[in-house]
Amino acid sequence: MFKVTIIKLKDIVKIGSILILIYVFSRLIGKKLIINNPFNFEKFSIYEYSKNIINEESNIIKNISENNIDVQKTEENQQDKEKAKITSKLKIGSNIFKVEENKLEKEQTSSETTQNIENTNVQKTENVEIQNAETKVVTQNPIPESFNKEFQGVKIKNETNFELTEELLNSNNLNIDKKNVIIFHTHTCESYTQSENYKYEATGNYRTTDLNYSVARVGDELTSYLNNYGFTVTHNKKYHDYPAYTGSYSRSFSTVQNILNGFKSDIIIDLHRDAIGSKENYAPLVKIGEDYCAQLMFVMGSNGGGLNHPNWQTNLKFAVKIQQKANEMYPGLFKPIVLRNSRYNQNLGKAACIIEVGATGNTLEQTLCSMKYLGAVFNAAL
Repeated sequence: MFKVTIIKLKDIVKIGSILILIYVFSRLIGKKLIINNPFNFEKFSIYEYSKNIINEESNIIKNISENNIDVQKTEENQQDKEKAKITSKLKIGSNIFKVEENKLEKEQTSSETTQNIENTNVQKTENVEIQNAETKVVTQNPIPESFNKEFQGVKIKNETNFELTEELLNSNNLNIDKKNVIIFHTHTCESYTQSENYKYEATGNYRTTDLNYSVARVGDELTSYLNNYGFTVTHNKKYHDYPAYTGSYSRSFSTVQNILNGFKSDIIIDLHRDAIGSKENYAPLVKIGEDYCAQLMFVMGSNGGGLNHPNWQTNLKFAVKIQQKANEMYPGLFKPIVLRNSRYNQNLGKAACIIEVGATGNTLEQTLCSMKYLGAVFNAAL
């Protein structure tokens, strides 16, 4: 802050009045009037004296006024400097904001571009006519293929006493809700042979509770592809086989039933991995183009075991329809359908099924690859 000398208006009026009186008095007496100095000092006129006083007071007022102006200018300059500082800071802040804004815009654009590239890649992968690529089974340690029924190119291993007639297997009149899909896992902890890219902590023999490495991860992949094709998918990854394996089907039945209380769905997929069996290194593979994919297998239930299962025939028609399309697009992707007396909770839907993805010898990479082609088959068939 600055100390400023301020002359009040009434003080200026007083001084001015005195000066005017002196000036008038001197004019009345005249310029020639001389005051005798009794001490023989220099003689001078009252007029000159009064003029000097007026000039001196005027200079005082002028100086004070100039000082006030200088002070005012100093204050104004200081204020201008402060304003300049603030303006500079605002400009800097504005520039920083613009830089950050541009940075965010670039990051968002980059992210959107990356996302678009990823989506484009997925779309290209799914929409390319891959069925024209060479497709063949390349399992190194195969188990002999077993089936006792073939219908329009679809092989079926019938373990029931039912006669599989054309009427029973023909899917032309299949009427199901094709939009909503439920995916779940009765044996959620089933896992695969570990690979360099997919190592996990095992919690049993080819089993893990880590959902990123079990069959639940395969369900995520299928969900992603089906969503991309426009299906509405509910993927449930609840443990049904942990901590206890016994009772898995009872627990998964309750899970699916609760889901169905919320909305209608005919297509219900229980995604599994094939059991260990006698060969732990069994890895059924099909090569599609340059991709090595785990083979798939439908396991279908019936009421042959005595349990009420009114949907088993429509379920079987659904599996036949999907496998017909798969044989047309990617022959060898599916192994023969297995039909059994057990119900497997498939009484809950009109297009309910078990799909086993690979076996213990397959890697997670191979099973994830299978879902790309399974999604394309579902889209083409439905």
